[in-house]
Amino acid sequence: MKKILQSRWICTFISSFFIFFAHAEEYPSKPIKIIVPFAPGGSNDVVMRLLAPSLSEELGQNVIVENRPGGGATIGMDLVAKSKPDGYTLGVANTAFGANPFVMSKMPFDTNKDFAPVCLVGKVPLVVVVNPAFPIRSIKELIDYAKKNPEVINYGSAGNASAPHLAGALFEYSTNTKLTHIPYKSGGEATAALLGNITQLQFAAVPSAIQQIKSNRLIPLAVTTLDRDESLPDTPTIDQSGLKDYDMADWIGIMAPAGTPEPIIRKLNEAFVKALAKPENRINLSKAGARPIGSTPEELKNLIQKELTTWQKVVKAANIKIN
Repeated sequence: MKKILQSRWICTFISSFFIFFAHAEEYPSKPIKIIVPFAPGGSNDVVMRLLAPSLSEELGQNVIVENRPGGGATIGMDLVAKSKPDGYTLGVANTAFGANPFVMSKMPFDTNKDFAPVCLVGKVPLVVVVNPAFPIRSIKELIDYAKKNPEVINYGSAGNASAPHLAGALFEYSTNTKLTHIPYKSGGEATAALLGNITQLQFAAVPSAIQQIKSNRLIPLAVTTLDRDESLPDTPTIDQSGLKDYDMADWIGIMAPAGTPEPIIRKLNEAFVKALAKPENRINLSKAGARPIGSTPEELKNLIQKELTTWQKVVKAANIKIN
């Protein structure tokens, strides 16, 4: 009797194995939806819409981009987490994905357990800019001034726990200084406040600040990533300016629901990597302010773990809360 049960178990396992791979071989057989948990027009949305035609070509099915904003990006990602793990619903994660578990009192999903990483699409670097009336022209001068004048420097952002806010909080944590954060409804409003000298400082996405920098209405101090930005070749990084190992960017990653079959994850990853390798996509993404990457699922997983470790410390130190 025992041998019969073992035999049945083995047969069931083998059948499941072949069914599993048969479905993976057939994938995709219908359109694929990518949920962007932000309003239209942001960097995450722009990047996905630029890549969608190439992804459709690679996968042989339409790739549809759908915006589901709200809840600090948790509403859209919750839809992904609760979707069937069949590769037909994906989500766009960014810096908020790594910070939300620590800034929110209650999360609708488990960041570590409810998702399967697919690919790190790219990163959007930030640049530290100041109003010309503010008498600071380097990161060293900024740190010295902030240490002597705690909470005097005002910096604006697109809202609590937004990437520019987190960049400022990381700067405070790394330099043991105190700035005053002023949240606005959008990055545009934050930039307007800086231009009006209501605030003195901003950690702005490079694309949103580049024209103001070129017209000398804003002064760039440093770029937040470890490498300089091609559009600002004469602007050093924060790391090069003396604050070693400071590295911050608003990253863009693709996530699938946990339990999505590995062959499907690999097929999706291959499609993203090929789409990101196309010269026209790389050019267009760079114009949109994103540095194309195209990582393995494992590399994205490692990045997320690093982000979770970083923001847990920084958010606690800065006491950042959004609900």
